[in-house]
Parts: sequence; structure tokens; C-alpha cells
Amino acid sequence: MNAALLALALMVQDTVVLQPVVVTATRFAVPVDMATSAVTVISGADLRAQGIRSVADALRLVPGVAVMQTSSFGSQTSLFVRGGESDYVKVLVDGVPQNQPGGWFDFANLTTDAVDRVEIVRGPVSVLYGSDAVTGVIQIFTRTGQGAPRGRIGFARGTYGSEWGTADLSGGTRGVSYGLALSRFTTDGIYAFNSRYRNGTASVGVRLTPDARTDANLSARYSDGVFHFPTGGGGELVDSNQFTAERGPSLALDAGRRLSSRVSLRMNLGWHQDQSRYIDDPDGPTDPGPPYHSKDVVRRFVGGARVELRATPDALVTLGTDYERQSQSGSTLDTTRHNTAAYAQLLAGADRPFSGIVGVRVDHNQQFGAHATGRAGVVWRIAAHTHARATAGTGFKEPTFYENFAAGFARGNPELKPERSTSWEVGVAQVLAGDQVTMRATYFHQRFNDLIQYSAAPVGPDSVNYVNVADAAARGVELGVQALLGTALSLDASYTYLDSRDLATHERLQRRPTHTGSLRLGSTFWTRGSASLAVVFTGDRDDLDYSTFPSPRVTLPPHARVDLAGTYALIRGHGVTPGLGLRARIENLLDARYEDIKNFPTPRRTLSLGAELRAGP
Repeated sequence: MNAALLALALMVQDTVVLQPVVVTATRFAVPVDMATSAVTVISGADLRAQGIRSVADALRLVPGVAVMQTSSFGSQTSLFVRGGESDYVKVLVDGVPQNQPGGWFDFANLTTDAVDRVEIVRGPVSVLYGSDAVTGVIQIFTRTGQGAPRGRIGFARGTYGSEWGTADLSGGTRGVSYGLALSRFTTDGIYAFNSRYRNGTASVGVRLTPDARTDANLSARYSDGVFHFPTGGGGELVDSNQFTAERGPSLALDAGRRLSSRVSLRMNLGWHQDQSRYIDDPDGPTDPGPPYHSKDVVRRFVGGARVELRATPDALVTLGTDYERQSQSGSTLDTTRHNTAAYAQLLAGADRPFSGIVGVRVDHNQQFGAHATGRAGVVWRIAAHTHARATAGTGFKEPTFYENFAAGFARGNPELKPERSTSWEVGVAQVLAGDQVTMRATYFHQRFNDLIQYSAAPVGPDSVNYVNVADAAARGVELGVQALLGTALSLDASYTYLDSRDLATHERLQRRPTHTGSLRLGSTFWTRGSASLAVVFTGDRDDLDYSTFPSPRVTLPPHARVDLAGTYALIRGHGVTPGLGLRARIENLLDARYEDIKNFPTPRRTLSLGAELRAGP
């Protein structure tokens, strides 16, 4: 690649879409074949064309990722990447962390509205993002428009009494661009009673470019989800009115100034608030139990600054600092903690057959003190269409507030150390048939240490219930193929083999399937329509049956889910005259019966039909 073009790509701010580049792996834009980690990029436009409403459903097609949804729409949805814990993936929206302190994130309410793209980096990235980035980072970039205003209004209805409504508007001038999106989803759910769910999301973004050297991006997102569920911890139908509610805003500011052809400065600020409620009133006159209401508010404020220095035409140095303040207040806990960090990263050899990246970071946490992480990787461009890569690094996850400070039935341990990981991987990519086919293969190996476990019997002189005692390991292979089969048909296939073990018992880690795979076919036809067929296979996995005590270990059988979607432009818009489009989606086309979690059935065949009006160029 020409050094001048590469330098331009390296100095561009975080949220610009260059093709093909990725941002999250290095915190600045680099060509995909320079990333030393395994990376997947999902286009927001592709998600909307397939009718995919939730980010969790989009992630089912990503190698190395296993999505586990408890039961009905809006139920707790967890993500396991490369055999790690469900709290080992950092989730960002425009650079702002969405996880609870300690890593947990529920994907149930995260929708694809206003998404420009989703970047998934697999492997530890704590050297850039600190705590929680143990097995990967998922970052969602929201979109703004350009040119004359364009808008869309859509509506759909489907099985289980489901209804969708969406609206968006975008546009821009030379110095200002904007995007606005609104959505609402409601459903009766899969159970006969107390299974309703609703979700509302609003998103707005503005990008300012006052001159060629300066840019600023502001975004705000608000989500409100209410989930009613009749089930107890073992899946039994026991309650007619309990529900949970999650709501809160996420605000982001990212700005930068290119001081010269060699030096750029960037800063970022972010704030996320998550208010969670659980309400369970008596079911009726015969229910003697008292009402139970809880409410907790978690806030995360983050700020950072970095300088990007192009030391030579093919070497870029990044020096940065981060600050974060976390707090929780309400029924469970009232506490705060903060973290400061400094990091350095060097990318060298960008215009040569061999390129490498090395980074170090030191975090200082108010609770457990200093902790260092590092990462190093190389890419070998063997030929124009062949490259190999290798990388190794460490990651960490801070304890949750509850693990540190619980003071009720369980007692927290303020002396807990962070959970740690050490990982390495090697991969190769080959492009064939004149850039029409890309094949990728990756082998990875991870070791997890100091895992925090709960002990019902108090431990130690302070009688705490949480201690660092467990170790685990995961290794596996990820395979992927992307192909253009002619001018109107595309294929995307993946397979993952995973061996994840508790090193003390040698048993498989809970809810991590050994074999997973996916296949997606996409097609356009008659210049007016599109269709996609997606198949996701999940192999057998171990779980615990919580309907009995003590809870026995069980093996859930494998299953496959098939989804079919299509769009058709019935009337094409022209000038001020809006166009009319039709869309349909069938999830679980073959009506498979399966459970991601023992005793919690998932939705059967689900059909939705809708229409949308589009105006603008």
C-alpha cells in the first residue's frame, strides 16, 4: 500500500468508515489485513436488509461467539466468546462502555437501530480498553447522514402479537451531518401469561467538521425495556405479575485535531446510566407474600486523551490516558470507585511485508491497585492475496460491586484480585478467484486465572463468600469463508471448534458448545428486491438443571435455527414522492424445539410482515 495513503488512513478519526478498515482493534483506522487480532465487521445496512432487530441475533453468525437467550423476547441474553465467561466481553457504543462494573452485559435490549456498523475483535484487548476486554470487544458505531435529507418510516406485525415501529432521518452539509432514529417493539411473548415485553430506543448523532483538520462527533442513545416473566429460577411457571425494567441514556463526545502531517490529538468523554428495577407484587388474595420492589442505578463516566505520532512513514506511536468513575446506588448497594490508566502502542512496518504492533498499559484501580497488561502481534503479507498473523496478550476483569461489597445474605470480599487471562493465536487468510473468495483460519489458546467463585460457607478470617480460586482454559479453531457467487449472490460461512475446561474438574465450562457453525446466503433480484437465508448450528453443551436441588449437570442436545428474510421495493421513490417497500422475516423457519438454557424454551416459528416509506435521494 502507498505510504501516503496509509498515513492518511492512520490519522483519520475513529468513526470514519473506510473500506476495508477496522478501528476497534487499534483505536484508529487500519486496513483489515494489518489487524493482528481476529476481526469481524457487520454492516448496519446489511442488518436492516435482513430484518435483524437485535444485535444478539447479528452476533450468532460470528465465529467464536455463542449467544444464549434465556427464553422469550426480552429475556436475559448472554454472550460467550472463545469459551470465556459471559462477562469477559467489553461492549461499547461510540466508545462508551455499556457493561455493568465487572463486565456483565444483557444483550436483550440492544437493538440495531441507527447502527452504522458493528466491529467484533476476538482475543484480549485490555491493553487498549482496560477491564472486561478479556476475550474480546464489541463496538457499535452509530451513523450520521450526508447530503440532502432522507427519511424512513416503517411498521411491521408478527407472531406472538408482536409489533414494530421505526422512523429515522439523516442528512448533512459540508460541515455538519446528522442522524436521528426512533423505534418501538412490543410482543405478548411465548408464555400463556405474564410474558409481555416492550422496548423503545431513541438515537441521535451529529458530526462536525469545521475544517479539514478538525472533527467532533456527538451521539446520544436512550433505551427503555420492560420484560414480564412468569418463571422461577428452574423454569417453572410460578408468577403472574413479576417484571424487570432497564432504562437509561448513553452519551458520547469524540473530537480530534490534526496538528500536522505527523501529529494528531484526540479526546473522548462518555457517560452511561443504567436504571434497573425488579417488581413482584402479590399475585392475588391467596398470595400471602409481601410485595418486593428493588431499584438500582449504575453510572459510568469515562474520559480519555491520546496523541498519535507518525514517527516515520511506516510507524505510528499512540500515547494515551484514560479515567473512569463508577457508581451504584439503590436497593442493593451504595458505592463508588474509580480507575486511571496510561497506555502506549507502536505500529511499525505498515508499508512492508512484515508489520507488527506492541502495546502496554498500566491501570490503577481504587480497589485492587495497579495492574499491567500487554499485547504484541505481527502480520506477514506473504503475497498479494495471502497473509498470516500471530498475536499474544493478556487481559483482566475487575470484580463486580457485589463481589467486593455485598453485606447481606452474602458478604463481599474487598481484597479480591482481578480475574486474568493469557492468550495467543495464529491465523492465515487467503483471497482467491480475483478477490471473490476469502478464506480464514485461526487457532487460539487462552488460560484464565484467579476466577472469582462464590462459596456458600464463609471463607477466611473475614468470613467472606467470594474468593479467587478457579482456573480454566479454552482452545479452539475458527474457520470462515466469504464469497461472491456471481453478481447477485453472496455466501458467508463459519465453523468453530471449542474445547473449554475447568482445570480443577476437567469438565466442560457451562453453556459453551464444542461445535458451532453458521451459513448465510444473500441475493438481490430484479434490481428491486433482496433475500437472505441464515442457518445457525449450536452443538451440545453442558448446563445445570436448577429445577431440583442439588442441581445436576445435564447435556443439552444440538439444534439448528433457520431464518429467512426478504425485501421488495413495490414503488420506487422519486424526488419528493416517497417510495414504498415491503419486507418479511421468518425466524426459526423449521419450527425447531430447543433450549439455550435448561427448562427455558425459546420462541418457535416467528413470522413478521411489514412495510416502509422512504423519502429522499
